[in-house]
Amino acid sequence: MLVWQWGRRGGAPRFAVELATGFRMLRDTEALLSLSSSAEILRGRDPPHCDLPVETYQSLPGYLWRLMQAPWIVHELARRIAALRPDIAIAAHPGPFDLVMLAALRRNRARVVAVVHDADAHPGDGMPMRLWLQRKLIRRADAVVALSDHVAARLREQEAVDSGRLVILSHPPFTFDDMPPPRAHGGPLRLLFFGRLLAYKGLDLLAEAIAQLRTTNAWELRVVGSGPEAPELDKLRATTGVTVENRWVPEDEIGKLIAWADVVLLPYREASQSGVGPAAIGAGRFVIGTKVGGLIEQLQHEPQATLSEPDAASFAVALSNTIDAPRDAPACGVSADPRHAWRDMAKEILDHVLYQAPK
Repeated sequence: MLVWQWGRRGGAPRFAVELATGFRMLRDTEALLSLSSSAEILRGRDPPHCDLPVETYQSLPGYLWRLMQAPWIVHELARRIAALRPDIAIAAHPGPFDLVMLAALRRNRARVVAVVHDADAHPGDGMPMRLWLQRKLIRRADAVVALSDHVAARLREQEAVDSGRLVILSHPPFTFDDMPPPRAHGGPLRLLFFGRLLAYKGLDLLAEAIAQLRTTNAWELRVVGSGPEAPELDKLRATTGVTVENRWVPEDEIGKLIAWADVVLLPYREASQSGVGPAAIGAGRFVIGTKVGGLIEQLQHEPQATLSEPDAASFAVALSNTIDAPRDAPACGVSADPRHAWRDMAKEILDHVLYQAPK
């Protein structure tokens, strides 16, 4: 198995690392990993072993320049892949340069699997051609993994994939070390919103809900992530007990940030699925989310998760109930080893692909 993801920052490279780890837990399976040579995760304290580092790009002009070099890149990639001899290759999180990788893999007769996180663009998403390129990859792949029923339904509506090549799996929780139970610090309840600071993440809903809370001394809220400045952020900054940190969060800091929190907030107005939600669940945090898109199926059966309607009044009630819960209420604790969930995902992907005829 060769798992590849060529993003430089964010959750996509981590998803690839975790999935490759899941494949390594299977008997008679060798898992290889291909990341961008500029990936932030390779510069961390405990970087993963990368079997196929690939020079990508760091800007739109850089992407266009690399695209002009595609014939030579495909030739060199095919040569390097031939030395690894993968039977199956998995695009862990589709990216703009994947069709180049696909061409190199086809020269080596490897089957290709695409893991699809989103079927539609979200408001504020960059790189407008990303989903067009993703559909090209999906139509050429031997198998497609959708990370929610919501995403699978949209792919079918778009006629991007037939049911025989499609398998629906849940996003496993990310793994983090040294996670104390929530509320162990003994202070005010710590609330965390973490992720891209974009409108569809419900920042306006969060600001309105926080303003409706009855008390300001039993909680504190950190809003952490990167995005354009907006009136919603100014409203949050002006609220007592709220800190807004509009910045990129480096890979090594994500675990510490989630460990700080007691409750992770997902006030989204739309969602294909969430990577932050499974990370919080895996770390034993409480979660408050909204009943939108794939978020419902991700969280509705999690005992430490609460789902509200996607409006400020309902979200405020869910927040108040959590803040006012007795301090001696049992903590949810850290979930069972998340690596088992990645192993199970890897096994289901492998089983699905082995029973499919090559495309």
